Parts: sequence; structure tokens; C-alpha cells
Amino acid sequence: MKKIFLLALCLAAFSASSQEDAQLKRQVRQAINEIRSFVKIPNDALDHADINRNLTWLEKTFNARGFNSSILATEGESLFFASLPMVDSKPTILFYMHLDGQSVDPSKWNQPDPYEVVLKSPEVDNWKNQAFEDLNEDIDYDWRLFGRSTSDDKGPIVMFLNTIDLLNENEVEIPFNIKVILDSEEERSSKPLPKAVKTYRELLEADFLVINDGPVHVSGKPTIIYGCRGITTLSLTTHGPVKPQHSGHYGNYAPNPGFQLAQVLATMKDADGRVRIEGYYDGITLDENAMSVLKSVPDDATTINTNLAIKTPEKVGTFYQEALQYPSLNIRGLGSGWIGDQARTIVPESATAELDLRLVPESDGRKLKDLVKTHIKKQGFHIMDTVPTRAQRMAHDKIMTITEGNVTDAFRTDLTNPYGDFLVNTLKTTLNEDVVQIRIMGGTVPISPFINELKIPAFIVPMVNPDNNQHSPNENLRIGQIAYGIRVFYGLLSTKMQ
Repeated sequence: MKKIFLLALCLAAFSASSQEDAQLKRQVRQAINEIRSFVKIPNDALDHADINRNLTWLEKTFNARGFNSSILATEGESLFFASLPMVDSKPTILFYMHLDGQSVDPSKWNQPDPYEVVLKSPEVDNWKNQAFEDLNEDIDYDWRLFGRSTSDDKGPIVMFLNTIDLLNENEVEIPFNIKVILDSEEERSSKPLPKAVKTYRELLEADFLVINDGPVHVSGKPTIIYGCRGITTLSLTTHGPVKPQHSGHYGNYAPNPGFQLAQVLATMKDADGRVRIEGYYDGITLDENAMSVLKSVPDDATTINTNLAIKTPEKVGTFYQEALQYPSLNIRGLGSGWIGDQARTIVPESATAELDLRLVPESDGRKLKDLVKTHIKKQGFHIMDTVPTRAQRMAHDKIMTITEGNVTDAFRTDLTNPYGDFLVNTLKTTLNEDVVQIRIMGGTVPISPFINELKIPAFIVPMVNPDNNQHSPNENLRIGQIAYGIRVFYGLLSTKMQ
């Protein structure tokens, strides 16, 4: 009798599991249709009309799910805000995603229109086009949707909406107040955001912030990220003769701005890649607990180096995650004269290096820029913020024009924060997997205005596959990640904090 009872329990559990799986697949199928509809609307961050059409789509789609939505005017493009009816006794989650996308060059895509989603299945070293009707019978989670913003960030937005559908279908009461803010200029550094957050502070008030941008860890495991690096930029230009000169006549005589620039850049880092500028790494310490968390991330140095095709990495840290805990100094572009088929025998007029500085919470972007400029002065350069006149050129041996970019601050939430514990435990229970916890990621998400103004902890809970080609041609979203995202959102929005 006992065996029969146990068998009945197993069959009941299997039946329930099968029903849940079937329900999830139905929701994934609906989400695919909605992603196609959403992606079809171009969302170039540089195109005002594109952004407005996306805002209209979002307003209609969120309102259909029972949200109250608003278009929030800023000094740039408008933000989209939505919330479910509020209950004073519940804690409030603010979700952040973005609706804008990188510009596209259709000639670089393996499909006619990057805004028309194409379904593909994996083949050896290739992808095969499939018909969407093939998903009506069953769904292969390894197939992918190719199109601009399928992963960054339209896919996660649709995953969230379809989770709301599933919660409503199952009559689940959400134990949180839900607010959503969607950025329209994330791909343009979100310059209007700090003032907008201050303006709409009361509307955005929440207990904690969850950011659903970016990919999960390369291992594919559930991932929570406690911070991201900030960014600022510098443009450095050295000056030679007032206009390009014949290198036969004036080589060995007219100072070459390319060599001047190369020489000063070479003083900024040692042979192992560590910044030599005095004070650049000040204030950064990693205690035993922090190092333990960094080492727990399942990175594989051999795989990373193979993917990058490098033999030896720089030695700012002893391993990848440790390296991300320090501010970086990167040459992102160099230019002087002409190259390739257009190369000319001249002494160039100028040479330019574009730098980006990735920031960590211990480093202030304005201070680091000042340290770089002080270092350049010590190399004998007269620094200006404009192109020098003829008189100025003749008054100084070495001149450098420096222009500065805006500063987007880094953020990092404490690893022991109770809301972080809730997220980790919920993901672990929902997915029955250990969660990868990343102290700070290398990239930048413009979240610091929310943290600085609202004084709330923030966490990145990414949803999409790590090989999604975001910002690049052939951006894609693995269908299995849609199921993953719906399960994660469902777990977060159906679990009560203890």
C-alpha cells in the first residue's frame, strides 16, 4: 500500500511538472510573438521619432496588463514609467531596463533587416533559418531570435510582461509593489538621467533597485551582480607643424606629434599593464571576504585567453575578477596623418589618442582625470582645452589639447545586503542551481543617479545569453533565455521576503 501511495505522489509530481513546463512553453511562444512586434519598431538611440514610437508601444502594452504608465519628460528623450496599484504594507521593487538600441549597419547583418526578427537553429559553425510556424508544435530552447535589441533590452522587457501574464493566470498575489523605469538614452550615456531622477524622486521611491540589463555569466549559471564600473573619457591631441610637412624636407627637424604622443602614452603604464600615474589606485583594498567572492566566480583563464587570442594578460590583478576591482586606463583609439593605401610621406600636423577610464567606487572620475593631466604636465607639456594658435605653438615646446567627457559614477552594493540575500536565495530555489555572485562587472550601466538620489541598494540580475552580440551585427537571444527570464521574474515576483 505504501509503494502505491509513493507511486501516486511521484505521478502527481510528474504531472504537475509537465503542466508547468507546458504552461511555460506557451508563455515563451507568446513572448516570441511580442518580441517580434516590439523589435519591428526601430529604436536607434540617435533617432527621436524612433524613441517616440517605442514609447507609444510600451504605453499600450503595459496598460493592457493593468499598469498605470507615464511618459516622463527630460532634457533629452523621455523616460517610460509604469507601476501596478500600490499597497502601503508591501516593499517596493524598482526595475530598470532600457528601450533604446545601438545604431545598425544592415550591410553587416546576415539578414535583410535587423529590425525584422529571424529565427535560426544552430549548425556546425553556422546558423540555419527556420520558420516561426515550426515553433507551434514544440519549442527548441537552443534556437535563437536574431534582431537588434532582442537581448539588449527588448527581450528582458517582454520577459517581464509575460511573467505578469503568467502570475495573473495563476492568480498569484505579488508580495511587492512594482515600479518600472525604462531609459531612452542608455546607449547615449543617459546624460539627462541624474536631473530626471531628482525631478521624479517621489515617483521613483523604492526599497531596492533591480537592473535587468546585460548577459548572465559565461558559464550560463544564474547570476547576480552587485555593482558596475563607471566611465569617463579624455581626448589627447599633440601638435607638430601648423600643417603637414614633407618628411624629406622636414623630417629630423619638425617635431613629430605622433612620436610625442607615443612617448607620453608609454609613460602611463608599465610593461605588465599597471598604471604608473601616481595615486591612480589609491583607496582600493580587497579583504579576505571580498577575495573569496571574487574567486568563487567560475571563470576559466585558459578559456578567456583563448577567446581573446592572447598568451599573457595584463597583471593589474592576479586573475580576471580581481582586475575588475581597479580603475582602468584604456587607449580606445589612435590617429595621426594617413595610413594604408592613403599613407603619405609627411610629418603630421597632430596626433590624437582617445582614452576611456573605467571607474570603481573608490575612484573619483574627476580626480583620476586630474591625475592624468598632472602626469602629462610632468612630461613637459603645456596643456590647453582648445587648438593652439600660431603664437601659442611658437611659445611652447610641447603642447597638448585635452578635452574631457562626462563622468558616470560606479556603484557597488554591499555583498551582505539583505535584499541581495533575498535575490540569491530566490534564484537558487527557483532554478535549483548555485548562483554566480559578481562583486562588480567591467561594463557600465548608468545607475548611480538612482543610488545617489534615492539612497537604495541596487543589483543587476541579467537575463540573456552571454554570446548575444549586443551592440554588434547579428545580435541574438537564445529562446531558452526567454524561459529562463520568465522563471526568474516569476520567482522574484511570487516569493515573499522573510
